[in-house]
Amino acid sequence: MARKLAAVPELCSGCRICELTCAIEHFGVNNPKKSAVRVLVTYPHPVVRLPIVCSQCKLPLCAEACPVGALRRTETLVEQDHTHCISCMKCVEACPFGAIFAHGDLEYPIKCDLCGGQPKCVESCPKGALRFIPEQALGESKRMNNILTYTHMKEIEFTEKGEQRIIRYAEIGHEEL
Repeated sequence: MARKLAAVPELCSGCRICELTCAIEHFGVNNPKKSAVRVLVTYPHPVVRLPIVCSQCKLPLCAEACPVGALRRTETLVEQDHTHCISCMKCVEACPFGAIFAHGDLEYPIKCDLCGGQPKCVESCPKGALRFIPEQALGESKRMNNILTYTHMKEIEFTEKGEQRIIRYAEIGHEEL
């Protein structure tokens, strides 16, 4: 069963422990700029903390952009072959999620390899904002949030045959017979 790295921004505290864990695991240095996961933080308003992680795309644009085939899709991830990489950084530009990074000290781009199947960033995240989940579970939290939002609605507006209509829901405990 294929698994994907997923981020839950609502749970992220912005502590960046995931960045440090990744850099230490892969490069042996306490330098978050050498991490394959980055926490994007915006503030003062609205405050957003969003971990940026590789989506391991089934049709990876990064691999298509690589002129020497140093990136290729395997069964579980998009693999980077450092021996063939020519450091053109085309993959960094091609990634639609901005999840491949360049660093001046390194000859090749930084890309998530899922730590061989047990991502250390997931293990180290104190808030559980990073998860390694089955592919079919992607979007589950959004679906659940939609259901919860729907159950709290009192009315819904819609258009039927060009006419604006409203359906009003009875409030629990205030039903009329």
